[in-house]
Amino acid sequence: MTDNQQKNIAICPDQIRTLMPMHIIVDAQGIITQMGRTIEKIAKASDWKSDSIFDCLQFQRPLVAKNMCDLQSAKGKPLTVHLKEDESVSMKGTLVSLAEGNLLLNLSLGFSMISVVQRFGLTLNDFAHTDATVEMLYLVEAKTHAWKLSKDLSERLEVSRQVAEKQTFTDMLTGLKNRRALDQTLDGLTNDKSKEMFGLMHVDLDYFKQVNDTQGHAAGDAVLQRVAEVLNKETRKDDLVARVGGDEFVLLIRNCNDLVLLDAIAQRVITGLEVPIPFEGQNCRISASIGTTISKYYTPLDSDRMLSDADLALYASKDKGRAQHTMFSPENQDWLPKPGTEIAPPVR
Repeated sequence: MTDNQQKNIAICPDQIRTLMPMHIIVDAQGIITQMGRTIEKIAKASDWKSDSIFDCLQFQRPLVAKNMCDLQSAKGKPLTVHLKEDESVSMKGTLVSLAEGNLLLNLSLGFSMISVVQRFGLTLNDFAHTDATVEMLYLVEAKTHAWKLSKDLSERLEVSRQVAEKQTFTDMLTGLKNRRALDQTLDGLTNDKSKEMFGLMHVDLDYFKQVNDTQGHAAGDAVLQRVAEVLNKETRKDDLVARVGGDEFVLLIRNCNDLVLLDAIAQRVITGLEVPIPFEGQNCRISASIGTTISKYYTPLDSDRMLSDADLALYASKDKGRAQHTMFSPENQDWLPKPGTEIAPPVR
Protein backbone atom coordinates (compact mmCIF):
# COMPACT_ATOMS: atom_id res chain seq x y z
CA MET A 1 0.00 0.00 0.00
CA THR A 2 1.46 3.39 -0.99
CA ASP A 3 1.85 6.35 1.33
CA ASN A 4 -0.94 8.18 -0.53
CA GLN A 5 -3.25 5.21 -0.08
CA GLN A 6 -2.47 5.11 3.62
CA LYS A 7 -3.19 8.85 3.91
CA ASN A 8 -6.51 8.32 2.17
CA ILE A 9 -7.63 5.79 4.80
CA ALA A 10 -6.28 7.61 7.85
CA ILE A 11 -8.96 8.31 10.45
CA CYS A 12 -9.12 11.06 13.05
CA PRO A 13 -9.58 10.58 16.85
CA ASP A 14 -13.30 11.41 16.71
CA GLN A 15 -13.85 8.72 14.11
CA ILE A 16 -11.99 6.23 16.30
CA ARG A 17 -14.27 7.15 19.22
CA THR A 18 -17.32 6.50 17.06
CA LEU A 19 -16.10 3.19 15.69
CA MET A 20 -14.50 1.96 18.91
CA PRO A 21 -16.16 3.43 22.01
CA MET A 22 -14.20 0.94 24.13
CA HIS A 23 -10.69 1.74 22.86
CA ILE A 24 -7.57 2.93 24.64
CA ILE A 25 -4.52 4.50 22.95
CA VAL A 26 -1.16 4.51 24.73
CA ASP A 27 2.13 6.06 23.69
CA ALA A 28 5.48 4.31 23.45
CA GLN A 29 5.93 4.64 27.23
CA GLY A 30 2.54 3.07 28.00
CA ILE A 31 0.87 6.35 28.99
CA ILE A 32 -2.83 6.60 28.11
CA THR A 33 -3.43 9.42 25.68
CA GLN A 34 -6.97 8.70 24.51
CA MET A 35 -9.90 6.43 25.43
CA GLY A 36 -13.44 5.76 24.31
CA ARG A 37 -16.48 7.11 26.12
CA THR A 38 -17.65 3.65 27.24
CA ILE A 39 -14.32 2.82 28.87
CA GLU A 40 -14.53 6.09 30.79
CA LYS A 41 -18.05 5.18 31.88
CA ILE A 42 -17.15 1.65 32.95
CA ALA A 43 -13.97 2.56 34.78
CA LYS A 44 -15.21 5.94 35.98
CA ALA A 45 -11.78 6.82 34.72
CA SER A 46 -11.78 10.17 33.03
CA ASP A 47 -8.61 10.82 35.05
CA TRP A 48 -6.86 7.82 33.44
CA LYS A 49 -5.41 10.07 30.80
CA SER A 50 -1.72 10.54 31.44
CA ASP A 51 -1.70 7.42 33.65
CA SER A 52 0.20 4.27 32.82
CA ILE A 53 -2.00 1.59 31.32
CA PHE A 54 -0.40 -0.91 33.69
CA ASP A 55 -1.75 1.07 36.67
CA CYS A 56 -5.28 0.83 35.25
CA LEU A 57 -5.54 -2.57 33.58
CA GLN A 58 -4.32 -6.05 34.32
CA PHE A 59 -3.47 -8.25 31.34
CA GLN A 60 -3.95 -11.93 32.15
CA ARG A 61 -4.07 -14.00 28.99
CA PRO A 62 -2.32 -15.19 26.93
CA LEU A 63 0.43 -13.57 28.99
CA VAL A 64 0.77 -11.41 32.04
CA ALA A 65 1.88 -8.15 30.45
CA LYS A 66 3.77 -5.87 32.80
CA ASN A 67 5.61 -3.57 30.41
CA MET A 68 5.52 -2.26 26.85
CA CYS A 69 7.76 -5.01 25.56
CA ASP A 70 5.18 -7.55 26.74
CA LEU A 71 2.43 -5.58 25.04
CA GLN A 72 4.36 -5.26 21.81
CA SER A 73 4.71 -9.05 21.69
CA ALA A 74 0.93 -9.42 22.23
CA LYS A 75 -0.09 -7.42 19.15
CA GLY A 76 -2.77 -9.15 17.12
CA LYS A 77 -3.40 -11.77 19.79
CA PRO A 78 -6.64 -12.17 21.75
CA LEU A 79 -6.25 -10.71 25.22
CA THR A 80 -8.17 -10.98 28.48
CA VAL A 81 -8.13 -7.78 30.52
CA HIS A 82 -9.45 -6.83 33.96
CA LEU A 83 -9.76 -3.50 35.66
CA LYS A 84 -6.92 -3.19 38.11
CA GLU A 85 -9.27 -2.04 40.87
CA ASP A 86 -12.09 -4.46 40.08
CA GLU A 87 -11.28 -7.88 38.66
CA SER A 88 -14.99 -8.68 38.27
CA VAL A 89 -15.02 -6.41 35.20
CA SER A 90 -13.57 -8.70 32.54
CA MET A 91 -13.03 -7.66 28.92
CA LYS A 92 -11.64 -9.11 25.71
CA GLY A 93 -9.20 -7.08 23.65
CA THR A 94 -6.87 -6.83 20.67
CA LEU A 95 -3.75 -4.66 20.25
CA VAL A 96 -2.54 -3.03 17.03
CA SER A 97 0.37 -0.69 16.30
CA LEU A 98 -0.03 2.96 15.46
CA ALA A 99 2.54 5.48 14.31
CA GLU A 100 5.44 6.55 16.52
CA GLY A 101 5.31 3.46 18.69
CA ASN A 102 1.73 4.06 19.92
CA LEU A 103 -0.60 1.13 20.53
CA LEU A 104 -4.37 0.93 20.15
CA LEU A 105 -6.22 -1.51 22.41
CA ASN A 106 -9.77 -2.19 21.33
CA LEU A 107 -11.91 -3.85 24.01
CA SER A 108 -15.27 -5.55 24.26
CA LEU A 109 -17.19 -7.07 27.16
CA GLY A 110 -16.72 -10.76 27.85
CA PHE A 111 -18.79 -13.10 29.98
CA SER A 112 -19.38 -10.28 32.47
CA MET A 113 -21.37 -8.36 29.86
CA ILE A 114 -24.78 -8.55 31.58
CA SER A 115 -23.51 -7.61 35.03
CA VAL A 116 -21.33 -4.76 33.66
CA VAL A 117 -24.20 -3.35 31.58
CA GLN A 118 -26.55 -3.41 34.56
CA ARG A 119 -23.96 -2.17 37.04
CA PHE A 120 -22.80 0.86 35.04
CA GLY A 121 -26.12 1.65 33.35
CA LEU A 122 -24.83 1.08 29.84
CA THR A 123 -27.16 1.35 26.85
CA LEU A 124 -27.04 0.52 23.16
CA ASN A 125 -25.54 3.96 22.52
CA ASP A 126 -22.45 2.96 24.48
CA PHE A 127 -21.46 0.32 21.94
CA ALA A 128 -20.50 0.28 18.27
CA HIS A 129 -23.36 -0.98 16.16
CA THR A 130 -21.13 -3.77 14.88
CA ASP A 131 -20.27 -4.96 18.40
CA ALA A 132 -21.74 -8.37 19.20
CA THR A 133 -22.71 -6.90 22.55
CA VAL A 134 -25.48 -4.99 20.78
CA GLU A 135 -27.03 -8.20 19.52
CA MET A 136 -26.69 -9.76 22.94
CA LEU A 137 -28.40 -6.77 24.55
CA TYR A 138 -31.27 -7.09 22.08
CA LEU A 139 -31.59 -10.77 23.00
CA VAL A 140 -31.42 -10.03 26.71
CA GLU A 141 -34.02 -7.27 26.35
CA ALA A 142 -36.28 -9.58 24.36
CA LYS A 143 -35.84 -12.36 26.90
CA THR A 144 -36.50 -9.97 29.78
CA HIS A 145 -39.63 -8.67 28.07
CA ALA A 146 -40.83 -12.20 27.35
CA TRP A 147 -40.14 -13.21 30.95
CA LYS A 148 -42.05 -10.20 32.23
CA LEU A 149 -44.99 -10.99 29.96
CA SER A 150 -44.89 -14.60 31.10
CA LYS A 151 -44.72 -13.54 34.75
CA ASP A 152 -47.61 -11.10 34.31
CA LEU A 153 -49.64 -13.79 32.56
CA SER A 154 -48.87 -16.31 35.30
CA GLU A 155 -49.92 -13.81 37.95
CA ARG A 156 -53.17 -13.05 36.12
CA LEU A 157 -53.88 -16.75 35.71
CA GLU A 158 -53.20 -17.35 39.39
CA VAL A 159 -55.55 -14.51 40.36
CA SER A 160 -58.20 -15.92 38.01
CA ARG A 161 -57.69 -19.40 39.48
CA GLN A 162 -58.08 -18.05 43.01
CA VAL A 163 -61.21 -16.11 42.06
CA ALA A 164 -62.70 -19.17 40.33
CA GLU A 165 -61.83 -21.37 43.29
CA LYS A 166 -63.36 -18.88 45.69
CA GLN A 167 -66.52 -18.74 43.61
CA THR A 168 -66.62 -22.54 43.46
CA PHE A 169 -66.57 -22.84 47.24
CA THR A 170 -68.40 -19.65 48.22
CA ASP A 171 -72.06 -18.74 48.60
CA MET A 172 -72.15 -15.50 46.62
CA LEU A 173 -75.02 -13.89 48.55
CA THR A 174 -73.59 -14.27 52.05
CA GLY A 175 -69.88 -14.76 51.41
CA LEU A 176 -69.97 -17.94 53.49
CA LYS A 177 -68.69 -21.29 52.30
CA ASN A 178 -71.13 -23.41 50.33
CA ARG A 179 -72.15 -27.07 50.40
CA ARG A 180 -69.25 -28.08 48.15
CA ALA A 181 -66.75 -26.50 50.56
CA LEU A 182 -68.42 -28.27 53.48
CA ASP A 183 -68.27 -31.64 51.69
CA GLN A 184 -64.60 -31.14 50.84
CA THR A 185 -63.70 -30.21 54.42
CA LEU A 186 -65.65 -33.13 55.88
CA ASP A 187 -64.03 -35.53 53.42
CA GLY A 188 -60.64 -34.22 54.48
CA LEU A 189 -61.42 -34.68 58.17
CA THR A 190 -62.82 -38.15 57.52
CA ASN A 191 -59.56 -39.20 55.87
CA ASP A 192 -57.34 -37.31 58.33
CA LYS A 193 -55.07 -39.71 60.18
CA SER A 194 -54.69 -37.20 63.01
CA LYS A 195 -58.35 -37.86 63.95
CA GLU A 196 -59.10 -34.24 64.73
CA MET A 197 -62.09 -33.83 67.03
CA PHE A 198 -64.77 -31.41 65.89
CA GLY A 199 -68.35 -30.41 66.44
CA LEU A 200 -71.00 -30.24 63.70
CA MET A 201 -73.83 -27.76 64.20
CA HIS A 202 -76.89 -27.57 61.92
CA VAL A 203 -78.69 -24.22 62.03
CA ASP A 204 -82.14 -23.68 60.53
CA LEU A 205 -83.79 -20.25 60.59
CA ASP A 206 -87.20 -19.93 62.21
CA TYR A 207 -89.81 -17.64 60.62
CA PHE A 208 -87.63 -16.90 57.61
CA LYS A 209 -90.43 -17.86 55.20
CA GLN A 210 -92.69 -15.25 56.76
CA VAL A 211 -90.07 -12.57 56.11
CA ASN A 212 -89.89 -13.54 52.45
CA ASP A 213 -93.66 -13.75 52.10
CA THR A 214 -94.50 -10.49 53.82
CA GLN A 215 -91.51 -8.25 53.19
CA GLY A 216 -90.13 -9.63 49.95
CA HIS A 217 -87.04 -11.46 48.80
CA ALA A 218 -84.85 -8.38 49.10
CA ALA A 219 -85.61 -8.36 52.81
CA GLY A 220 -84.88 -12.09 52.92
CA ASP A 221 -81.50 -11.49 51.30
CA ALA A 222 -80.70 -8.79 53.86
CA VAL A 223 -81.62 -11.20 56.64
CA LEU A 224 -79.36 -13.93 55.24
CA GLN A 225 -76.47 -11.50 55.05
CA ARG A 226 -77.02 -10.49 58.67
CA VAL A 227 -77.19 -14.16 59.67
CA ALA A 228 -73.79 -14.68 58.02
CA GLU A 229 -72.35 -11.82 60.09
CA VAL A 230 -73.66 -13.33 63.33
CA LEU A 231 -72.36 -16.82 62.51
CA ASN A 232 -68.92 -15.48 61.58
CA LYS A 233 -68.81 -13.43 64.77
CA GLU A 234 -69.52 -16.44 66.97
CA THR A 235 -66.98 -18.75 65.32
CA ARG A 236 -63.22 -18.73 64.92
CA LYS A 237 -61.15 -18.18 61.80
CA ASP A 238 -60.34 -21.88 61.45
CA ASP A 239 -63.95 -22.97 61.85
CA LEU A 240 -66.14 -23.41 58.79
CA VAL A 241 -69.49 -21.71 58.32
CA ALA A 242 -71.45 -22.88 55.28
CA ARG A 243 -74.80 -21.99 53.81
CA VAL A 244 -76.18 -25.34 52.60
CA GLY A 245 -79.75 -24.39 51.70
CA GLY A 246 -82.09 -21.44 51.47
CA ASP A 247 -82.19 -20.82 55.23
CA GLU A 248 -79.95 -23.68 56.42
CA PHE A 249 -76.42 -23.39 57.68
CA VAL A 250 -73.81 -25.80 58.99
CA LEU A 251 -71.08 -24.81 61.42
CA LEU A 252 -68.02 -27.02 61.69
CA ILE A 253 -66.26 -26.19 64.96
CA ARG A 254 -62.74 -27.55 64.66
CA ASN A 255 -60.64 -29.07 67.46
CA CYS A 256 -63.59 -29.05 69.78
CA ASN A 257 -65.62 -31.83 71.41
CA ASP A 258 -66.57 -29.81 74.49
CA LEU A 259 -70.35 -30.08 74.83
CA VAL A 260 -70.56 -27.12 77.21
CA LEU A 261 -68.61 -24.87 74.85
CA LEU A 262 -70.65 -25.97 71.85
CA ASP A 263 -73.88 -25.25 73.72
CA ALA A 264 -72.56 -21.80 74.62
CA ILE A 265 -71.81 -21.09 70.96
CA ALA A 266 -75.29 -22.23 69.94
CA GLN A 267 -76.95 -20.06 72.60
CA ARG A 268 -74.97 -17.01 71.46
CA VAL A 269 -76.02 -17.66 67.87
CA ILE A 270 -79.69 -17.92 68.86
CA THR A 271 -79.48 -14.74 70.94
CA GLY A 272 -77.73 -12.87 68.12
CA LEU A 273 -80.31 -13.91 65.54
CA GLU A 274 -83.26 -12.87 67.71
CA VAL A 275 -82.17 -9.24 67.47
CA PRO A 276 -84.55 -7.54 64.98
CA ILE A 277 -82.95 -6.87 61.59
CA PRO A 278 -83.89 -3.48 60.10
CA PHE A 279 -84.76 -3.31 56.41
CA GLU A 280 -86.24 -0.27 54.65
CA GLY A 281 -87.89 1.11 57.77
CA GLN A 282 -89.20 -2.23 59.03
CA ASN A 283 -87.83 -4.88 61.37
CA CYS A 284 -87.38 -8.45 60.19
CA ARG A 285 -87.72 -10.94 63.05
CA ILE A 286 -86.30 -14.44 62.97
CA SER A 287 -84.78 -16.94 65.34
CA ALA A 288 -82.90 -20.20 64.88
CA SER A 289 -83.21 -23.85 65.82
CA ILE A 290 -79.93 -25.74 66.17
CA GLY A 291 -78.87 -29.38 66.38
CA THR A 292 -75.32 -30.45 67.21
CA THR A 293 -73.25 -33.61 67.28
CA ILE A 294 -69.55 -34.30 67.85
CA SER A 295 -67.09 -36.49 65.99
CA LYS A 296 -66.04 -38.62 68.96
CA TYR A 297 -69.41 -40.40 68.81
CA TYR A 298 -68.47 -42.02 65.48
CA THR A 299 -66.01 -44.87 64.98
CA PRO A 300 -65.12 -44.95 62.21
CA LEU A 301 -65.84 -41.32 61.43
CA ASP A 302 -68.89 -41.08 59.17
CA SER A 303 -69.67 -37.56 57.94
CA ASP A 304 -73.01 -38.55 56.35
CA ARG A 305 -74.19 -40.03 59.61
CA MET A 306 -73.01 -36.97 61.52
CA LEU A 307 -75.03 -34.71 59.24
CA SER A 308 -78.06 -36.94 59.63
CA ASP A 309 -77.78 -36.95 63.42
CA ALA A 310 -77.32 -33.16 63.52
CA ASP A 311 -80.52 -32.88 61.43
CA LEU A 312 -82.33 -35.13 63.87
CA ALA A 313 -81.20 -32.97 66.79
CA LEU A 314 -82.22 -29.85 64.87
CA TYR A 315 -85.79 -31.05 64.48
CA ALA A 316 -85.90 -31.97 68.11
CA SER A 317 -85.17 -28.27 68.76
CA LYS A 318 -88.03 -27.22 66.48
CA ASP A 319 -90.29 -29.71 68.26
CA LYS A 320 -89.43 -28.02 71.57
CA GLY A 321 -90.73 -24.67 70.36
CA ARG A 322 -87.98 -23.21 68.17
CA ALA A 323 -85.12 -20.92 69.21
CA GLN A 324 -83.71 -24.01 70.94
CA HIS A 325 -80.48 -25.99 70.85
CA THR A 326 -80.37 -29.78 71.11
CA MET A 327 -77.25 -31.88 71.48
CA PHE A 328 -77.33 -35.29 69.85
CA SER A 329 -76.62 -38.15 72.22
CA PRO A 330 -76.17 -41.77 71.14
CA GLU A 331 -76.94 -42.96 74.69
CA ASN A 332 -79.82 -40.80 75.96
CA GLN A 333 -82.84 -40.75 73.63
CA ASP A 334 -84.88 -38.21 75.61
CA TRP A 335 -83.89 -35.45 73.22
CA LEU A 336 -85.50 -37.15 70.19
CA PRO A 337 -88.35 -35.27 68.46
CA LYS A 338 -91.84 -36.48 69.20
CA PRO A 339 -93.34 -39.09 66.86
CA GLY A 340 -94.94 -37.46 63.84
CA THR A 341 -92.49 -34.53 63.70
CA GLU A 342 -91.70 -33.87 60.04
CA ILE A 343 -87.98 -34.25 59.57
CA ALA A 344 -86.34 -32.97 56.41
CA PRO A 345 -83.71 -35.08 54.67
CA PRO A 346 -80.14 -34.45 55.79
CA VAL A 347 -78.25 -31.57 54.21
CA ARG A 348 -76.20 -33.91 52.02
